[in-house]
Parts: sequence; structure tokens; C-alpha cells
Amino acid sequence: MIKILLLFLTLLLFNACSFKSPPNDWQYKSVSAFESYTKNFLGANDAMAKDDLMRAINHAKQGADLKALSRIYLAKCALNIIVGVKDECKEFQDISILQKDASSDAYFAFIQQKNDYDINELDASYQNFAARLKAQEYKEANKAIMKISKPTSKLLAAALIRDKLTSKTRDEIIKTASFNGYKKSSLFWLNEKVNHTKDINEKERLIKKIEALR
Repeated sequence: MIKILLLFLTLLLFNACSFKSPPNDWQYKSVSAFESYTKNFLGANDAMAKDDLMRAINHAKQGADLKALSRIYLAKCALNIIVGVKDECKEFQDISILQKDASSDAYFAFIQQKNDYDINELDASYQNFAARLKAQEYKEANKAIMKISKPTSKLLAAALIRDKLTSKTRDEIIKTASFNGYKKSSLFWLNEKVNHTKDINEKERLIKKIEALR
């Protein structure tokens, strides 16, 4: 799951020992549904992903929590970017006018590749990469990507500089997507490799691989 929602997981520490549903059970259910959405969306299980997303949104609305709802929309936007879909995060922007959140606003600016944000508001795993991205130091940005441990975070960072990746980094990203069962992401990055491969035989091999995996 995208880092932006992990704040709510601390609730599990308080709820784990209770056999009764806590009053804020909607938060747990919303996070759980979005985690399932992430897995199914990236795994190309589109019908299941659609249902998961609706559950995550509905649970957030049940709690009348605009901050939680805006973070769901923002994370949804980030997942689209991960698989190469252009997304301006309109749903998030519509709510952010009503609900200000410094970390979410910084994350939005980060994934939209704007420079007017405080890097310190980002999750620590992104900060080194974000600094290199702001400075347009793409060689160092590639190195920073390789050091990101969380798969979705690594995939997102790579997507933000997809045309600046080295072959080594691109291959690592393909391995990451494949290892985690992220079919949609794997196909996107295999296509990216096709676009950056000059060897005709290798290009044809990759195209056949993509066709077999669809």
C-alpha cells in the first residue's frame, strides 16, 4: 500500500486485543479495503479492485473523515502513475480545498513533479530520491531508487523518472513488479523496456513475452 495511508495502521495496536468492534472500526476497514485494492489493481484483477476501492471510499465516508477520503484518492492517483496512467489527482484536489494536510499536499506535489513542497513532509523513504529529483540529478536518483525497500514506493519513484532510468534500474523495477505479482505494473515496465531497447532481436523477444502474459 502507498505510504500515505500507513498512519492509520497504528490503530491496529489498540484494536488487536479487543473482541468487540471499536467505534472507529471504519478506519480499519477502509485501510484493509485499500490494501486489497492496491494488490488487485497492480495484479490486474480489475473487477475485484473496483469493488475494493468502493469499499475503501465508502468506509471513509462512513466516518465523515475528509482527510482519510482525500488520502485514498491521492493513493489511487499514485497507483495510476505507477502503471503509466496520466493522472492529475483531480479527486484529491477537489477535497484538498476543504481539508488541508501538509503531508498529503507535499505528496501530491511530489507525484505531480512540482517543486513547491517541503521534502521533510514526505515519508522518509522518498526523501533522498525527492532531493535528487528536485536537483535533476538523475544518476543519483537512480541510485536512490535502488535503495527504496517498499515495492510500491520503488515503483512510484521509478515511474516519475521513467525516461531517465538506467537499464540496470529498469531491470530491477521489472523484477520488483514480477516478484510481487504486480501483472499490470510488470506489463507496463516490459513495454518501457521495449521502448528503450535498440537490439531488434531482444525487442521482438520482449514483445512476444508481453503478448504471452496478457
